[in-house]
Amino acid sequence: MQRLLEQRYAIKFCVKLKKSGSETVGLIREAFGEETMSQTSIFEWHKMFREGRENIDDNERSGRPSTSQTDQNVEKVRKVLYGDRRLSVRMIGEDCNMPKSNVYRILTDELGMRKVCAKMVLKVLTDEQKEIRVLKCRELLERRKSDPNFLNRVVTGDETWIFEYDPETKRQSSEWHTKNSPRPKKARMSKSRVKAMLVVFFDSKGVIHSEFVPQGQTVNGQFYAQVLARLRDRVKRVRKDIANNWILHHDNAPSHTALVVQEFLARNGVATLPQPPYSPDLAPPDFFLFPRIKRNLKGYHHGTLAGIKEASTRCLKEVPVGAFQEAYANWAKRWQRCVDAEGMYFEDF
Repeated sequence: MQRLLEQRYAIKFCVKLKKSGSETVGLIREAFGEETMSQTSIFEWHKMFREGRENIDDNERSGRPSTSQTDQNVEKVRKVLYGDRRLSVRMIGEDCNMPKSNVYRILTDELGMRKVCAKMVLKVLTDEQKEIRVLKCRELLERRKSDPNFLNRVVTGDETWIFEYDPETKRQSSEWHTKNSPRPKKARMSKSRVKAMLVVFFDSKGVIHSEFVPQGQTVNGQFYAQVLARLRDRVKRVRKDIANNWILHHDNAPSHTALVVQEFLARNGVATLPQPPYSPDLAPPDFFLFPRIKRNLKGYHHGTLAGIKEASTRCLKEVPVGAFQEAYANWAKRWQRCVDAEGMYFEDF
């Protein structure tokens, strides 16, 4: 109950600042997170305060007082819920010997709760892995603070599979219809077995080198070292300003950390940017380039391997320079967000 009163005070404060109902909802959600009262309740209290109400307490109810939301019942629901947060309203009601409607009111009005689905992440990080993420991000932020232009020397890249056919997402296939029109139907499709592996390296100015892995070739340390040799030659031709001091960024895949690769980088004087393990949210190929390419390729049949390569190459060329610059700027912001989240995956990923 105390948490609800705090939110009502906050809504009243927003009204005094002449915030709209929608703005108030956003501010309350940002401040109180999962404990935020329902959107409907926020709008109702915003309307009452705007119309001159000063009292934040509930109105007195006439007739027989309800005993369903007593402090004892609220505490009973709280204990059952904290024992297992996956219980349904019906199951909580059975455990507490209370009607479902009363349990629902206690959950939403008194406890300010709502049921949310789990967010799928790459891996449930351990405390040690979170600490490593924070440590690496702080190190990179300090480096950028001492040398604001050092990211301009960083070349990043990775490999990804491009499929002959990749189904559209539900959002991509959505259409505008009237309320009375039937909902469009779509058959469930799966990715094709025909695919090609694309290797791309880029910096803040655009793509530097891209190639497709030959069919039947495994991306091992020996092959990856050969790719890096071609990348080095390409950097010398198209990025002459950083040819002697460029920095490589890639993830911790076994082929990337193989001894033959480390020897090649040491022999050529190429430094590497640290990448925390299990952190695609901190790798520009994963949070920027590959999703952008695949989004444009979804829903199309490319026919053959040659068609896959042609379409992928075309999509790469269509990415403007400004998008790469924005991705690098967001990269640095993601380091700070990782630190602020204490190493956990942050919400946008």
